[in-house]
Amino acid sequence: MRDTKKAVWYGFLLWLIPFCVAVALFRVRTDNRPLFDSIMPVVLTVCVMWLLNLYFQAATGNVVREALLLGGLWLLMSLALDYPMFSYGPMKMSLAEYASDIGVAYLLIPAATIGAGFLLRRRTA
Repeated sequence: MRDTKKAVWYGFLLWLIPFCVAVALFRVRTDNRPLFDSIMPVVLTVCVMWLLNLYFQAATGNVVREALLLGGLWLLMSLALDYPMFSYGPMKMSLAEYASDIGVAYLLIPAATIGAGFLLRRRTA
């Protein structure tokens, strides 16, 4: 990974921003669940693309490999940071409930990073 410190910091922001949005929209979640479930993947995708843009501003080398590693790191970080909140915290859920409600949306992260890596490879080739 080109810049591990930056990758970890951006991974934390990628988890924190959607988490804060979800907390701010908690009333929407309870009153209009379909709207909430539509908003959150958009928030996640916008954050992924924004942070990818920052991370890859001076992309060189094997950007597809870097994007794959970055997507994997960010996915694992989001799952790990969610774990205490949803296993023991105020939103206590079973692993199956978490996976079907929230966890599967995190697959957007590597999908977006890998896709962006292939696009960047064309640009840098």
